[in-house]
Formats: sequence, C-alpha cells, structure tokens
Amino acid sequence: MPPAFSRREFLKASSAGLLGLFLTDLRLERVLAAETPKQGRSTMSGVNVFSEPFFNANTLSLLRQDEVVEVTGETQGDKGYGNPFNSTWYQINTEGYAYSGAIQPVQTVHQKPVFDIPEIGVLGEITVAFSDTRRASTVFADRGYRIYYSTTHWITNTVVNRDEKSIWYKIYDRQTQESLYVPAHEMRVIPADELGPLAPKVPEEQKRIYVDLENQFVTAFEGENPVLVTRCASGAKGTKTPLGNFRTYHKGPSVHMTNQGDGTKNTYHLPGVPWVSFFTGSGVALHGTYWHNDYGRPSSRGCVNLTPPDAKFMYRWTRPEVPIGTPYLNQPGEGTLVQVVASN
Repeated sequence: MPPAFSRREFLKASSAGLLGLFLTDLRLERVLAAETPKQGRSTMSGVNVFSEPFFNANTLSLLRQDEVVEVTGETQGDKGYGNPFNSTWYQINTEGYAYSGAIQPVQTVHQKPVFDIPEIGVLGEITVAFSDTRRASTVFADRGYRIYYSTTHWITNTVVNRDEKSIWYKIYDRQTQESLYVPAHEMRVIPADELGPLAPKVPEEQKRIYVDLENQFVTAFEGENPVLVTRCASGAKGTKTPLGNFRTYHKGPSVHMTNQGDGTKNTYHLPGVPWVSFFTGSGVALHGTYWHNDYGRPSSRGCVNLTPPDAKFMYRWTRPEVPIGTPYLNQPGEGTLVQVVASN
C-alpha cells in the first residue's frame, strides 16, 4: 500500500521542487510520464530538426506546419525557451532531434464506420494527425476547416456517397452553426462508457482541483489523496489565469473556441477543443490542447491547457455530470471546487 501523505505535505513538496521524489514514494510517478509517441505532427511552420537535442546544434532540416513525422526515440536536452519544466526532445525519422513542445503526439488509426447515429447525435474523436473537412459529402466539395488529432466533434449523421464509394460523417459546429463532412474512417465514435462520471461515489466536498501557477501543476484531490498530477500551460502575460476559488459549473465535451468579436487583433479559431470544464463566467476553463505540447510554460489566453487525456479525466471526474448527447451544460452554483494560486 502506498505511504500516506497529507495534502499539506504534498503541496510543500511541490513548492520545494521535490515533487518527483514525492510521486515516486506515492507510486504516482506514472502521471508525469507519457509514453514516447510513434508519430508526431509539427504544430507550426519552421520547427528545427537539430543534429543533437540542443538549440545551438546544427540544423538538419525544418518541418512544415502539420508535417507528420516518425518519432523514433526520446531523450533529454535543452529546456524549452521560457519553459523550465520541459527538456524532452524527440528523435525524428532516426535522424535529428526536435523539441517536444512543438510536436503534437499523434497516431493514424483508421476506423470502421458507424451507421446507426441517434437523433441527438454522438460525440466523435479524430484518430489521424489531421483531417480536412468538406462542405458536402464528396472529395470534390470545397474544403472547410482542418481538424486535428484528439479533437472532438458532434456527429449528426452518416452519409454514403455511392458514386465515390466513400462514407462520411456529418458534423455540426455550434459556434459557426454549419455542418461539415469528415471521412468516416478518420473519426472514432466515442462509446457511452467513456463518457460516464469517474469516482461518482466520492462526496462532492471531498473533490478539489488545485492549480499551481508558479510550478504549472494541476492536482486533483479526493480528500487528502492526489488522484491526478499533471503539468499544465496556464495564461500568459496579459491574459493570466485568474486567482481564487471557482467551480466547474458549465462544461462541454467539444467547444469551438474563438475570440472573434472581442476587439482583439490576433483572432484565433480552435474548433473541436476537447473536454472543456469552464470555471469562470468569462470562459476560462480546463481543457484539452492540440496546438502545442509545451506544458510547463504559461502560453494560453487564460485557460488551463492540459493534454487531452488529462482534460478528459478532469471532465469526467468533476461535477456537474454532462448527460450523454448534451453538447453544453450550465448549472450556476454547482460544480467541483477549483483553487487557483500563484504559489504554494
């Protein structure tokens, strides 16, 4: 049985930089260690592939945005610019090394189509590096936006194009109020057993999420026991994550995030953001991220970026429970406690 530690001891270890040793004793070290991916997607244009895992090494090549590469190894090297917590580098195509923060871990897993789509729709997840949507169920239709590995979308129908012998999912975007089409083999229908609540018998007052902005850690507690510990990427300068106590009172499994219309010059559109647990009325949330892999460095517009698996855990573990088939639930005054602090 793992040794018992109080929540106070856990937080003290975090602030002292001893969390790695603490997690080893607690047998929770797995929460900070992800498997080396077999494939990666360059999240931006001009990602350097170096001869060694150091930023001053010789540049062998530059990756294009959305270029998919084979990840043939993993090692430790220079820490990322502005990120004191990430020194992981991926070996690319058995040749050089790219900093992991700019490489999204992906897979290419083709799916069998599902034809029985209920009237309320089902949630789907992209299982390839990226997929280009179409505005009709044909490869000759105009392209919509590109959607990425691990993003989630609402499937409303399955369409068979007999002329092309192709099968498509029709997806609906609540933000833009438009329907688009995705090749069915590039999207997985998420089964109901992956959407139910986690630890539903734990009393609400025993659950809390602790967001440590100084160390870029998110910890989920059940009473005194940490059940998930992970790095995050919180709000950057000018859009810092707000401090205080909050509740996860409104949630959605798939959200098209955008700042269009708020007067900001740099407009972003992020369709299919997965597993979103909002905790402020202004839209600050814990959510999955696909546009970077650089956890440990504040880089968001205020939200708490997590890996999609960690965000999915938080979404299912927190309250309120979102009924299957519900795209968005808003229950003011409800939800799991979120404590955001600047330091321990």
